[in-house]
Amino acid sequence: MKTGTIHHHISDALLLEYASGSLEESWSLAVATHLALCPHCRARLRLMEAAGGALMDAAEPETAAVSEDASWAALQARLKATDVKAAAKPAPAAPGAALIPEPLRSYVGATFEDVPWRRLGLYAHQALLETEDKGIQVRLLRVDAGKPLPEHSHGGRELTLVLHGSFTSEGEVFGPGDFEEEDEDTLHQPVVGPESECICLAVTDAPLRFQSRFMRVLQPLLDI
Repeated sequence: MKTGTIHHHISDALLLEYASGSLEESWSLAVATHLALCPHCRARLRLMEAAGGALMDAAEPETAAVSEDASWAALQARLKATDVKAAAKPAPAAPGAALIPEPLRSYVGATFEDVPWRRLGLYAHQALLETEDKGIQVRLLRVDAGKPLPEHSHGGRELTLVLHGSFTSEGEVFGPGDFEEEDEDTLHQPVVGPESECICLAVTDAPLRFQSRFMRVLQPLLDI
């Protein structure tokens, strides 16, 4: 898949969770797939790993129990002091590269045509992905060009990675490679861009909270 300039990146807090190995498989799948597309975030990850190693090496036995807050503050200072954009270099494109990047490709196949899509309403399809996680749902969503999703909030965390096309949410445009993080404080109605259908990877740990009573009735049947 092709990406232009990626504008929406993984937050420092989420990337640190990934770097520390504390994220479950489902969340890690979304983060790792974004990293495959985003040289900027790969550079940030390398810096986090290097800074974390330096902090561990520098810690003396009597000071090894430094607080998590202090360690996080030190890491943030390192991040701000380094020009990660200058360090970022695009990954070389492999000849005949698959449309879907790894690690997502291992879950769904090389192209979107390989995905076992299931209809989700009049102008949307979804495909549920299997992971080892309990209580976390991973899906691919495909929505027709120009169509809105039902207005909803969230019962927990939601990560969305755009793989094809674009959508607008809360006044921000998300295109290929862009990464969106939402939580219980979000109420939004994403609208797909007019140029093409939009395909996203979405990971949630709680059902969506639809504003429409009709959608709430259908929700158990649609697995959303």
